[in-house]
Amino acid sequence: MNRKMILHILGKMMGVEGLLLLIPALVGLIYQEKCAVYFVITAAVLAVIFLLTGRKKPENTMLYGKDGLLIVSSAWILWSLFGALPFFLSGSIPNYMDAFFETVSGFTTTGSTILKDVEVLPQCMTFWRSLTHWVGGMGVLVFVMVLTNLDKQSSIHLMRAEVPGPEKDKLVPKSRTTAQILYGMYFILTAIQVVLLLLGGMNLFDSLIHAFGTAGTGGFSNYADSVGNFDSAYLDGVISVFMILFGINFNLYFFLAVREFKLVFKNEELRAYLLIISGAVVMIMINIYPIYGSVAEAFRYSAFQVASIITTTGYATADYMLWPEFSRCVLVALMIIGACASSTGGGIKVSRLLISLKSIYKEIKQMLHPKSVNVVKLNKKKLGEDTIRNVYVYLLAYITLAIVSVLIVSLDNFDFETTVGSVITALGNVGPGLGMTGPVGSFADYSLMAKFVFCLDMLAGRLEIFPFLMLFSYVWRKKF
Repeated sequence: MNRKMILHILGKMMGVEGLLLLIPALVGLIYQEKCAVYFVITAAVLAVIFLLTGRKKPENTMLYGKDGLLIVSSAWILWSLFGALPFFLSGSIPNYMDAFFETVSGFTTTGSTILKDVEVLPQCMTFWRSLTHWVGGMGVLVFVMVLTNLDKQSSIHLMRAEVPGPEKDKLVPKSRTTAQILYGMYFILTAIQVVLLLLGGMNLFDSLIHAFGTAGTGGFSNYADSVGNFDSAYLDGVISVFMILFGINFNLYFFLAVREFKLVFKNEELRAYLLIISGAVVMIMINIYPIYGSVAEAFRYSAFQVASIITTTGYATADYMLWPEFSRCVLVALMIIGACASSTGGGIKVSRLLISLKSIYKEIKQMLHPKSVNVVKLNKKKLGEDTIRNVYVYLLAYITLAIVSVLIVSLDNFDFETTVGSVITALGNVGPGLGMTGPVGSFADYSLMAKFVFCLDMLAGRLEIFPFLMLFSYVWRKKF
């Protein structure tokens, strides 16, 4: 383990977060809000940490796989701890645990909130709250790699630890160049959405807030009734389309850019993702038709909520807790499935679902024809046993963590639907849950212990469990 290099990278990351905090400070200056000073104070503290640990690079810059896992998990926690300070110091969120919860929810693009009235937040705090979505969407370390030269040696370990999905690939040989390509596409899509939202009548501030939430598939809005506040079919449509776009594997956008159209159209995960969305929209639309009495209205609300839940964005235009049980069950299934690998969405990922189903089919064929040779393929490529085993272990860890979390959270003695829904939405980085934590509710009434568990779940879900769990083991201390 290269401890000096780990400390150097973490120090550099603190410096980048300090610079990032100056953006909401500027927003506060524009709106003449005194609380903007707390962003400057926090940025100054982070600048000192950078000067002490991140300025001078050690002689040995080599990083190993376990170093990457440790750096990524530590970085997300540290960014959340310091990112919560402006909320706490300003009194916008008086309890530090609540401020930490809100910041973790932002960076992990979960979108769950402890705020019962988001509209009372100062503009600079609202902006920072949503900006955490945009930065966390592609990954805080990927963001830092775009701005710095962290990848001189072995930085692929950093991207492998942070980019979601069962397989991690670089688009080009250098990790920093890959990170720049990813964020370039990310920025362009965000900018296009901002323009389209402006054309729909949103002001610039609202457009940025909702574009950040859509791009990061986070879902923080500056209105209590979320996107439903605008009551616009056009805005619903724009946000729905972009939620789906940001839930697609970003590697496919790269292939489109280099005109590798066959790789896009033949991608099994993309086809399954779009098929799941289409099927869910039709089923829910039929189920809720009696409520709205119009096919167009039923389609509008069904499409938006399906796009919001499967991409784990969490925006809402309707209270789905008032929908029939069947529709709610479909949405819960979408919460668990999530978006595509290497997207900004959460959940277990469509690719893992496909690999699991193909593995089950393989085992059935093997039982019927014991002497036959069967392999699991995805996009016509044979998957290695390591990849398949990783999927199995991930799903087992996901289920185990969910069960343990439900048991701990149940000590708060809320109803079963609320308890289970809250854990699922935290682990899947979805945002709204069920019952008390539904689209019009919040996590405010949970105990500090439960909120701490939710923070762990949100971080574990965003980091695909293993990098985060590594912090609680001593495996990384062993010399291997």
